[in-house]
Amino acid sequence: MGDTYVQLFRTARTVLMWVVDPVQFKICNTDVKETQMKIVMVLTSHDQLGDTGLKTGFWLEEFAAPYFVFRDAGVELTLASPNGGQPPLDPKSDVVANQTPAMERFKRDEAAKSALSQTVKLADVKSEDFDTVFYVGGHGPMWDLAESPVSIALLESFYNSGKPIALVCHSPGVLRHVTYKGEPLVKGKHVTGFTNGEEAEMQLTHVVPFLVEDELMRLGAIFEKKADWQPFSIVDGRLVTGQNPASSTSAAQAVLDLLSGKETSKAA
Repeated sequence: MGDTYVQLFRTARTVLMWVVDPVQFKICNTDVKETQMKIVMVLTSHDQLGDTGLKTGFWLEEFAAPYFVFRDAGVELTLASPNGGQPPLDPKSDVVANQTPAMERFKRDEAAKSALSQTVKLADVKSEDFDTVFYVGGHGPMWDLAESPVSIALLESFYNSGKPIALVCHSPGVLRHVTYKGEPLVKGKHVTGFTNGEEAEMQLTHVVPFLVEDELMRLGAIFEKKADWQPFSIVDGRLVTGQNPASSTSAAQAVLDLLSGKETSKAA
């Protein structure tokens, strides 16, 4: 019998395998179900902007853009928050000047809005049920997720089991108490996040409980950044971080590339 040639044609969920014998021209095909990628997206439940009396929460672009990157790729998504249910939206993220195509798409998508209104409780999320976790930003996470034993344990569980973790904008600050092998997880790693300059422009330097850039550097991270508000994300091993709202799409795509084996450590 001559050499056997195998060609793999992949769809989002199915591998179609053709085995061809060049001598006898016999063809057989086998449908092999591919395991669907599963990602949990974590949002804040905190809605108070320090002592200002103003509202905060999650930043809409940082949810909408990754949500559609993942969903369009056929990912099975679960949304979670500390309290479950509808997470609070930072009203500043939805002003006219901040509108993006992903945000506009979200507002027209009833399935997406329904999913967001029914987040599961973070305490019920187990790392073994997912391929990775993606933390949505906004100022809210700096108060609840950064100090949550449940969130800290979940991130450590993902990382300790060899799975990647991803955080964008303010959410890299959620790593402030997360450790790996007895050291801060970010120590010696290339990371990014909301910069001191961006926080100053928001006029919230003295309102937030800590500055993301300063905190990550204090922990021994190698903090990298681009000009304020420019898209920038970094992959260092199994850690993916994005600088600001504009970095949400590239950070989400980096997660997919990492899970598919295409991504190596780099900045984008």
